[in-house]
Amino acid sequence: MEFSDALRLQLEWGADEALLDTPQDRRRAPTLPSGAQEPLAPRPRLARPVAVATSAGPEASAQLAASCTTLAALEEAMRGFSDCALRDTATQLVFADGAADARLVIVGEAPGGEEDRVGKPFVGPAGQLLDRMLGSIDLDRTKVRIINTVPWRPPGNRTPTEAEIAMCLPFLHRHIALIAPAGLLALGAVATKALLGTKAQNGIRQMRGKWQQVRIEGLPTPLPCLPTYHPAYLLRMPLAKRESWQDLLQLRSWLEDHA
Repeated sequence: MEFSDALRLQLEWGADEALLDTPQDRRRAPTLPSGAQEPLAPRPRLARPVAVATSAGPEASAQLAASCTTLAALEEAMRGFSDCALRDTATQLVFADGAADARLVIVGEAPGGEEDRVGKPFVGPAGQLLDRMLGSIDLDRTKVRIINTVPWRPPGNRTPTEAEIAMCLPFLHRHIALIAPAGLLALGAVATKALLGTKAQNGIRQMRGKWQQVRIEGLPTPLPCLPTYHPAYLLRMPLAKRESWQDLLQLRSWLEDHA
């Protein structure tokens, strides 16, 4: 395998740090000290599976999600779900954070490296910004529910594919239905498109700050949903924080009206 192919494979697996200061040339046989015996040949190592679209389809996740009647049962079912290839490359499931009876559910994109290690959504730099954003309108994690569109970290923090989103969407809908909140806050283009479907064709810049109605499987009536920028985008584009602040003021006003 060429070096470039090997590096590309490691990136697909999510490798983002090295353990040694200098790379090793594993094509060269190691030199044994004088008097040392030849070591036994190591067992062949199986290659770690690369995340690819599964052929099972979203029907399997939809059937499993529909059978869950509590959040605890949903979390247990998702931990045992094996039809999404993202599960094989992630460290662990990132289920949720916040109140189980929240009036507002915040939906993000997917876990990053820090979330993958800790097991909670939005704990890295973007999560710290989200905490400050919530604090600016008198909210915190104990008053909302924070979940992601996809509960497993995609390799290399890439954007989840449409097939991966479709596979995880029944879990997202069931999670929201079990909480039965008053409304939703969609962070970024991925969450907005997952929740709104064809309504989100205009992109997040045109969608942000405009309330939409989202039909959630298992709930009798649609939920109001406010799309806004993802905190990670605000870290890259600080000038967009002014628009995000306007969205937060809308959210605060809506929460006060629906207290």
